[in-house]
Amino acid sequence: MKKILFPTDFSEAATNAFVHALEFAKIVNGELILLHTFEIPVYDSQFFPENYAAIYSSIELAKFEVFKDEIPKLRAIAAERNLDEIVIRHRLMDGDLLYNLKNAVEEDQIDFVIMGTNGVSDWTKFFTGSNTNSVISGVEVPVLCVPIDAKFKKIKVIGFTTRYREKDKKELKKVLKIAKKTNAKVRSLYVKTSVSDVSHQTIKEWEAEFAGENVEFLVLPSDDVKETILDFILFKDIDILTTITHKRSFFESLFDSSFTKKITKEVSIPVLVMHED
Repeated sequence: MKKILFPTDFSEAATNAFVHALEFAKIVNGELILLHTFEIPVYDSQFFPENYAAIYSSIELAKFEVFKDEIPKLRAIAAERNLDEIVIRHRLMDGDLLYNLKNAVEEDQIDFVIMGTNGVSDWTKFFTGSNTNSVISGVEVPVLCVPIDAKFKKIKVIGFTTRYREKDKKELKKVLKIAKKTNAKVRSLYVKTSVSDVSHQTIKEWEAEFAGENVEFLVLPSDDVKETILDFILFKDIDILTTITHKRSFFESLFDSSFTKKITKEVSIPVLVMHED
């Protein structure tokens, strides 16, 4: 059974992403591990010598009560969608989100992380932040980012962006496994720029190797990679976009604020980020 880590702050964005997490768990035969983190303010013990410990205990108790009150609401959502058979476990941790998230991924041997995003600022942080606050760079498992406006719908078409590298094949095979479980088609996109180093022979070899799979390979010539990807999403009816974290500089240049704004507002689809080995 796959393990899916779902960090939540019980916000509207997180609740929307929870529906995606439930449905994804059903597709991959997975269980959900809900992670809620909180940071305790730093107090100077010399000013609170008598009740120093009590302050921390009261904060922890308050956070626990919030956590306890929110869980039944999420379970009710699962029941409404007839997904209450999905195993849901919980983690309540104090400290930095990324630090706790990385620990949870390692300790629970997580296969996927699913997170809700509120807008451009969230996406910028998740995709291109420093090593201390970027979820994408901080964990080594696939991360599904769900914009707040992306309401769940049946997955019929999965977009896959590639540069036709040999190591991309492994990730494509993972995506095809997911697609088979939901009877979805995979559309693979390569944006061929004027400085492209991918040969026609390589593309034909890929097409031959995956001839028996439900995948369509598209090669679109353009030097505007971002706009081409957006057109691909819009005109090829993409329900989820899958991308691979290539070189960090490439990834940062792709997911800038203008591009993520269009992803979150204009097309509003989840993005599944796969990690290179």
